[in-house]
Amino acid sequence: MPAVSASDLSLPPPREGTAEVAARVAAARERQRERYKALLQPGHPPVRTNAEADGELLEKAAAPDPQGRYLLTEAAERLKLSARGYHRVLRVARTLADMDNADQVRRIHVAEALSYRRVAPGR
Repeated sequence: MPAVSASDLSLPPPREGTAEVAARVAAARERQRERYKALLQPGHPPVRTNAEADGELLEKAAAPDPQGRYLLTEAAERLKLSARGYHRVLRVARTLADMDNADQVRRIHVAEALSYRRVAPGR
Protein backbone atom coordinates (compact mmCIF):
# COMPACT_ATOMS: atom_id res chain seq x y z
CA MET A 1 0.00 0.00 0.00
CA PRO A 2 1.54 3.36 -0.98
CA ALA A 3 1.97 6.08 1.62
CA VAL A 4 -0.70 8.78 1.80
CA SER A 5 0.49 11.99 0.17
CA ALA A 6 0.23 15.43 1.78
CA SER A 7 -2.22 16.51 -0.94
CA ASP A 8 -4.48 13.57 -0.09
CA LEU A 9 -4.45 14.56 3.57
CA SER A 10 -5.62 18.06 2.71
CA LEU A 11 -8.72 16.90 0.82
CA PRO A 12 -12.09 17.79 2.32
CA PRO A 13 -13.76 15.07 4.38
CA PRO A 14 -16.00 12.64 2.51
CA ARG A 15 -19.62 13.71 2.05
CA GLU A 16 -20.84 10.37 3.34
CA GLY A 17 -19.68 8.44 6.35
CA THR A 18 -19.22 4.69 6.53
CA ALA A 19 -22.69 4.13 7.98
CA GLU A 20 -24.36 6.04 5.13
CA VAL A 21 -22.42 4.14 2.50
CA ALA A 22 -23.19 0.84 4.20
CA ALA A 23 -26.90 1.70 4.18
CA ARG A 24 -26.79 2.53 0.44
CA VAL A 25 -24.99 -0.75 -0.27
CA ALA A 26 -27.56 -2.72 1.74
CA ALA A 27 -30.41 -0.97 -0.09
CA ALA A 28 -28.78 -1.64 -3.47
CA ARG A 29 -28.36 -5.33 -2.66
CA GLU A 30 -32.01 -5.53 -1.59
CA ARG A 31 -33.09 -3.93 -4.90
CA GLN A 32 -31.00 -6.50 -6.74
CA ARG A 33 -32.51 -9.39 -4.78
CA GLU A 34 -36.05 -8.17 -5.53
CA ARG A 35 -35.28 -7.52 -9.22
CA TYR A 36 -33.91 -11.00 -9.82
CA LYS A 37 -36.71 -12.64 -7.86
CA ALA A 38 -39.16 -10.96 -10.26
CA LEU A 39 -37.15 -11.79 -13.42
CA LEU A 40 -36.35 -15.44 -12.77
CA GLN A 41 -38.38 -18.25 -14.23
CA PRO A 42 -39.46 -21.08 -11.90
CA GLY A 43 -36.71 -23.66 -11.58
CA HIS A 44 -33.91 -21.20 -12.39
CA PRO A 45 -31.13 -21.24 -9.79
CA PRO A 46 -31.46 -18.33 -7.38
CA VAL A 47 -29.73 -15.08 -8.26
CA ARG A 48 -29.38 -12.48 -5.54
CA THR A 49 -26.95 -9.93 -6.95
CA ASN A 50 -25.70 -8.53 -10.24
CA ALA A 51 -22.49 -10.51 -9.72
CA GLU A 52 -24.46 -13.78 -9.94
CA ALA A 53 -26.48 -12.93 -13.06
CA ASP A 54 -25.53 -14.68 -16.29
CA GLY A 55 -25.25 -12.73 -19.55
CA GLU A 56 -28.85 -13.25 -20.71
CA LEU A 57 -30.36 -12.34 -17.36
CA LEU A 58 -27.99 -9.41 -16.99
CA GLU A 59 -29.06 -8.06 -20.40
CA LYS A 60 -32.66 -7.97 -19.14
CA ALA A 61 -31.82 -6.42 -15.79
CA ALA A 62 -29.23 -3.91 -16.96
CA ALA A 63 -30.43 -2.67 -20.34
CA PRO A 64 -29.01 0.86 -20.57
CA ASP A 65 -30.87 3.88 -21.90
CA PRO A 66 -30.14 4.71 -25.59
CA GLN A 67 -27.21 7.01 -24.75
CA GLY A 68 -25.73 4.41 -22.41
CA ARG A 69 -26.19 1.66 -25.01
CA TYR A 70 -24.43 3.81 -27.62
CA LEU A 71 -21.51 4.55 -25.28
CA LEU A 72 -21.16 0.90 -24.31
CA THR A 73 -21.25 -0.25 -27.94
CA GLU A 74 -18.67 2.36 -29.00
CA ALA A 75 -16.40 1.50 -26.07
CA ALA A 76 -16.70 -2.23 -26.75
CA GLU A 77 -15.53 -1.68 -30.32
CA ARG A 78 -12.73 0.75 -29.48
CA LEU A 79 -11.45 -1.22 -26.50
CA LYS A 80 -12.00 -4.54 -28.28
CA LEU A 81 -13.96 -5.88 -25.32
CA SER A 82 -14.66 -9.58 -25.24
CA ALA A 83 -18.18 -10.73 -24.38
CA ARG A 84 -16.93 -11.25 -20.83
CA GLY A 85 -15.50 -7.71 -20.70
CA TYR A 86 -18.71 -6.25 -22.13
CA HIS A 87 -20.78 -8.01 -19.47
CA ARG A 88 -18.40 -6.95 -16.71
CA VAL A 89 -18.86 -3.30 -17.67
CA LEU A 90 -22.63 -3.79 -17.85
CA ARG A 91 -22.66 -5.55 -14.46
CA VAL A 92 -20.72 -2.71 -12.81
CA ALA A 93 -22.94 -0.10 -14.51
CA ARG A 94 -26.07 -1.87 -13.16
CA THR A 95 -24.55 -1.87 -9.68
CA LEU A 96 -23.72 1.83 -9.93
CA ALA A 97 -27.32 2.51 -11.00
CA ASP A 98 -28.51 0.49 -8.00
CA MET A 99 -26.31 2.59 -5.72
CA ASP A 100 -27.95 5.69 -7.23
CA ASN A 101 -31.41 4.14 -6.72
CA ALA A 102 -31.96 4.43 -10.49
CA ASP A 103 -34.41 2.10 -12.23
CA GLN A 104 -32.45 2.14 -15.48
CA VAL A 105 -28.76 2.11 -16.29
CA ARG A 106 -27.91 5.51 -17.75
CA ARG A 107 -24.98 6.82 -19.73
CA ILE A 108 -23.35 8.19 -16.57
CA HIS A 109 -23.33 4.70 -15.03
CA VAL A 110 -21.80 3.15 -18.17
CA ALA A 111 -19.17 5.92 -18.31
CA GLU A 112 -18.21 5.39 -14.68
CA ALA A 113 -18.05 1.61 -15.13
CA LEU A 114 -15.80 2.07 -18.16
CA SER A 115 -13.54 4.40 -16.17
CA TYR A 116 -12.77 1.53 -13.79
CA ARG A 117 -11.42 -0.69 -16.56
CA ARG A 118 -7.69 -1.05 -16.79
CA VAL A 119 -6.43 -0.78 -20.33
CA ALA A 120 -3.47 -2.98 -21.19
CA PRO A 121 -0.41 -1.16 -22.61
CA GLY A 122 -0.45 -1.05 -26.40
CA ARG A 123 -4.23 -1.03 -26.65
